[in-house]
Amino acid sequence: MKVNLKENFIFIIILVTALITACQRQTEYSGNKRSVINPEFSMTEVIVTAKDTSLKLASVEKLRFKPDAAEPDEHRPTIIVDPDKTFQTILGFGGAFTDAAAETFYRLPENKQQEILAAYFSEEIGIGYSFCRTHINSCDFSSSSYAYTEVENDTLLEHFSIETDKQYRIPLIKAAMKITKGKLILFASPWSPPAWMKTNNHMLQGGKLKPEYNKAWANYYLRFIDEYTKTGIPIWGLTVQNEPMAVQTWESCIFTAAEERDFVRDFLGPAVKNSKYPDTKIIIWDHNRGVMFQRAQTVYDDPEASKYVWGTGFHWYSGDHFENVKRVKEAFPDKSLLFTEGCVFPFNMENIYQWNWGERYGESILRDLNNGTVGWVDWNILLDETGGPNHVSNFCFAPIIGDTRSGELHYMNSYYYMGHFSKYIRPGAKRVIASSNSDDLLATSFINPDGSLATVVLNLTDRETNFDLWIDNKLVTTKSFAHSIITMISE
Repeated sequence: MKVNLKENFIFIIILVTALITACQRQTEYSGNKRSVINPEFSMTEVIVTAKDTSLKLASVEKLRFKPDAAEPDEHRPTIIVDPDKTFQTILGFGGAFTDAAAETFYRLPENKQQEILAAYFSEEIGIGYSFCRTHINSCDFSSSSYAYTEVENDTLLEHFSIETDKQYRIPLIKAAMKITKGKLILFASPWSPPAWMKTNNHMLQGGKLKPEYNKAWANYYLRFIDEYTKTGIPIWGLTVQNEPMAVQTWESCIFTAAEERDFVRDFLGPAVKNSKYPDTKIIIWDHNRGVMFQRAQTVYDDPEASKYVWGTGFHWYSGDHFENVKRVKEAFPDKSLLFTEGCVFPFNMENIYQWNWGERYGESILRDLNNGTVGWVDWNILLDETGGPNHVSNFCFAPIIGDTRSGELHYMNSYYYMGHFSKYIRPGAKRVIASSNSDDLLATSFINPDGSLATVVLNLTDRETNFDLWIDNKLVTTKSFAHSIITMISE
């Protein structure tokens, strides 16, 4: 038999090309196209945390989708998911590495330290934190107030030193990075410039940055990044100023919207762009949702300032105002949104297991995600039995409280509510449509890079509700306990 080598070679080329195309389609994950890793969802796993039960991130059942559900039943509570309509990509979820968290961590027994690291940063054992925050200079959750250089008029930063951070905070961050295999993303925020740079000559009680120190303060951020990078900790991004509208009893500094715009445009933006770290993300505002539109508008309407800014950060301490997050996204769709801080207070050890603390987290995370947020970062990852340490008695809760007297760890409900998002909605996930026809059930849904679909359902009511999850003319039926959160993993 005569073999046509040319024809065989062409056939092989065609076959290899087809295989490459198929492999590319298996990893496709962009625009409004569904991942084709799992084009047909057949099963869903139901993970539950519920009030007045023993269920905490507990897998309670695996359900097979029923086919041929032509339309949702409008008379039955239903979550309708459309995986073909995709929106923002998730960076991750996490908390803050503060001095207080680090000091508490190293006052606990070594086995408890390892438990905390696994509980937060392990994808398998814990809740898979991947995106965290830390502070530049001291903050209220430090045992004392300090700056990296306190030498008057040290504009060249010749006396700059992060030795204070090397005692507790940097070792904790590096331990967490090890658990995440180096995948942890970290951004940093200043609470105040050094006292000598400020109009009130104090790091506390507000005050403003003196204009003559604009350049030196911009260089200060870059020096911080450089010193942390030398220790093996890269810094992904910076917020310009923590809570720039608040005169606090702790470290604080006031920037008007125009002052923040001008500082970014004329000093911080160019300093970052011309540094060794030009890809560092700059985040404006870093305060409450209430006036975040005006703060974003002031910066983004100036093209020269806007070009340096990655997105807007926000907190939750002055009303919910969830709609303002959406307003910023609608007006400035090319800019990102990031929840940078939230905690619950006042601290009282007797109240750490109240269920409302977790629900506060669950509702805020879910609504912020549905309004376009790409990441959600809690405040302190760990505090002690006093809600501190804190040098101005501004005590609050953290999802894990470490009793340094007994070595016992207390997991608040907020830990589990965070976990329903952070453990199952992974970095790179894209939000998809999740529409609820029940006022009792809030929902959001994300398709992960591996093709799995994570749908979170929140019930803030006193009523238990049976509901359907409807996808592509298929459905499963399950139960939402009163005051519960469910994550459904469909594959």
